Amino acid sequence: MARLKPSLLVAAALMAASSPLSALAQYLTEPAPKSAALGSGPYKAVMEPAPGLATHTLYRPADLGAVSSKLPIIAWGEGACANDGNRFRWFLSEIASHGYLVLAVGPIGSPDKEIWRETAPQPPVGGPPLKLPPPATHSSQLVDAIDWAVAENDRAGSPYFHRLDTRKVAVMGMSCGGAQAIEASADPRVSTSVIWNSGLFPGETTMAGGKTLTKKDLQLIHAPVAYVSGDESDVAFVNANDDFQRLDRVPAFRAYRKLTGHGGTYGEVDGGDFGKVGVAWLDWRLKGDAGAGRMFLGSACGLCTNPRWVVKQKNLD
Repeated sequence: MARLKPSLLVAAALMAASSPLSALAQYLTEPAPKSAALGSGPYKAVMEPAPGLATHTLYRPADLGAVSSKLPIIAWGEGACANDGNRFRWFLSEIASHGYLVLAVGPIGSPDKEIWRETAPQPPVGGPPLKLPPPATHSSQLVDAIDWAVAENDRAGSPYFHRLDTRKVAVMGMSCGGAQAIEASADPRVSTSVIWNSGLFPGETTMAGGKTLTKKDLQLIHAPVAYVSGDESDVAFVNANDDFQRLDRVPAFRAYRKLTGHGGTYGEVDGGDFGKVGVAWLDWRLKGDAGAGRMFLGSACGLCTNPRWVVKQKNLD
């Protein structure tokens, strides 16, 4: 297990406090050994290049033969729209270890990129986007991931031949990757979306490498959606709240974790609290697990009664 670094937590907190334009995630763990199988689920997960899809990184149960049910498909957009598919290794390995196939945008980068951190200038909370260089990845790559998985499920000789549930597809992403996931949510194959530490800007959102997005594009979300973020210190907090308020046609869930910034808990072992929330939402929405749904559903839901979290619900069933 990785070694915790409390001194770095203090340093990150001080840096964030000293500059409102900084959103530095907390260093919580060392990079995992290259060959390590990770995750707390019943199937330890491995990270590897996606065969025939050099633009993506694949997370899957190490022993596919041990999984009796078909694997739902998850497409993930990286924070900062980065082109490194291992930046959220702890978090995505946790998801995959519970019986999912995860395709993250970007090839596997160097080990020092396995802990998410955002050092690029950030707009003030709820403010307009800063002028940034062109993104390294594009919204369409989440759709590419879905296309690849569907094709592999149908290809004789593929290790995923008839092992994937192509009717159960989620798009997710963090920060800039969350905007990519919002655009990809319009794909009719998408069964649910999870938008992490993200939300559309009040005017136009152009940072995600796809089309120019406005709040009107939220109406293209046709399946249940969850917005998860840090508290008021998270630069995405106001935009996530506004997106949620505008969603009126689909089941929607909004939750934020107190004393948590834009970096979330992705770098903690197994993705920390965000990993637990992600697995439960996917188990509920893609596998029909009513027990997992109790974390989100009703006035006494698991997160509703957790003092670390603040929750809002809309049209949930």
